[in-house]
Order: sequence, then structure tokens, then C-alpha cells
Amino acid sequence: MSFEAVKIEQVQDYWNERPCNIRHSSCPVGSRQYFDEVEARKYFVEPHIPNFAQFERWQGKRVLEIGCGIGTDTINFARHGARVTAVDLSDRSLEIARQRAGVFGLQDRIQFYQGSAENLSAIVPVEPYDLIYSFGVIHHTPHPELVLEQIRNYLAPGATVKIMVYNRRSWKVFWILLTYGKGQFWRLNELVAQHSEAQTGCPVTYVYTRAEARRLLEDHGLRVEEISVEHIFPYRVSDYKKYEYVKEWYFRIMPRPLFRWLEHHFGWHLCITAVKR
Repeated sequence: MSFEAVKIEQVQDYWNERPCNIRHSSCPVGSRQYFDEVEARKYFVEPHIPNFAQFERWQGKRVLEIGCGIGTDTINFARHGARVTAVDLSDRSLEIARQRAGVFGLQDRIQFYQGSAENLSAIVPVEPYDLIYSFGVIHHTPHPELVLEQIRNYLAPGATVKIMVYNRRSWKVFWILLTYGKGQFWRLNELVAQHSEAQTGCPVTYVYTRAEARRLLEDHGLRVEEISVEHIFPYRVSDYKKYEYVKEWYFRIMPRPLFRWLEHHFGWHLCITAVKR
């Protein structure tokens, strides 16, 4: 299955229908309590994000976030003193992210732009940034290589790039293949796209091996300094939807050191740090 023929409007419609993490709280969308609960829930199940983003490191720096969603990481860059430019394809996600900036009084530190990162320079003025950050985004666009080409235009001397893409050799891919594909590995791309997110039917989801992810960045003028593997979701989905954290039985009996070993070898997230070559 090829994703290159997918229209960007299909991707936009998908994320407008259900912005990422929008159901991480049952409070009224847009309230301070809602945003606090969304953040707490996100970083509880994905505790590696703050360590990867290093929010405090970017105080006084310029950050370009590609795919800000409803603004969880965006707000944390801003509250730690960065000046943030945030871009997202989904206008519904941006509507909520702007609300969030207003609720926390950070709207003066964040500029929001709507559009496709494949055509970034037509949306965001080309200026140098100290950090370009994109967590779980470029694997959902039909042509990730075009995003990498665009990123090169925004790199200040000594700039850092931090990108997360999905890991092909992961527990989640194995689980999708067995649960939904009944072992039909030749349908892997289709199955992963269908079941990669909380809302089924994502139009585009690329997955990468470490070598493929490294090549994607290094083919576009970046030098990869580190790739870490993180994140296995251990909770029963039926309970998680009710805001209850009950682990699957096999994770409950698994020793913590073994679980962490499994995450670092077969996690769903490839967290890549690179610099301009």
C-alpha cells in the first residue's frame, strides 16, 4: 500500500474530526481544568516526552514546532521561556491550541500558523530557529521527505532538530499484525495506518526502522546524534477510555526492568535528535 497518492485534505479531515489527545479529559474543552488534565494524562502515559523535548533548555530560544496539535508541548516550551512558532494542518486543533495559550496567558509567546508542513515556506516566514521540534507528525503526511526539505530552510547555525516517528520493529506493530491482521504481514502498511491512532482509519502512517529514520534525516542535510526507542502502552484500552489505568495481565506480571528493556528495544516511538550537518 502506497501513501503517496493520499490527498493532504484527507489527512486534514481526519485530524479535524478528532484532534490528537482531545479526549484525555472529560472536563469542558477549553477550560483550565481540561488542559491541566490533558497534560497530566499525556505525560503520565508518555513520560519520555519531557526528557526528549528538554523544555527548560530552550529558554530565550526560538522554537519551531511542526504539528502542534492541541498545544500540550507548545505550552511547555512557552512557559519555560521559549518563543514558539507552532504549525498544524488541522484548524480544529489550532483552535483549541489558541484557546490553551489564552487560558495560560502565553499567547504573546506563541505564533500559530495553519497549513501543510510539506509546503512550510509558503505558510511560515523563513527565519532561523534554534530548535525544530516535531513529535509524532511527519509520518502522517503523504510525503515526509518534503517536510525534511522544508526544515532545512529554518535551521540557525548550530540548530537542533528533534523528531519522533513510529518504529516499524515495535511491540505495537507486532500487536496490530496479530490482532487485526491475523499474521497477514503483506498488509502491514494498511493495517498500521488503520490502527495506529485512537481513532481508526488514519489515511497515512509510515513506520521506520532505525536505519530508515536515520537515512531520512541524513539525506536532507542533518547529522543524527541520537536515536532512542521509547513507549509501550501497557494499559487495557477499555479501562483507559474510562480514565482508569489497568495494565494488561502480561504487563502486570512483568518485572519493571524487563518492561523497560522491552520499551528500549521494541517501543513505538523513535525519538531522534539531529543537528545541521
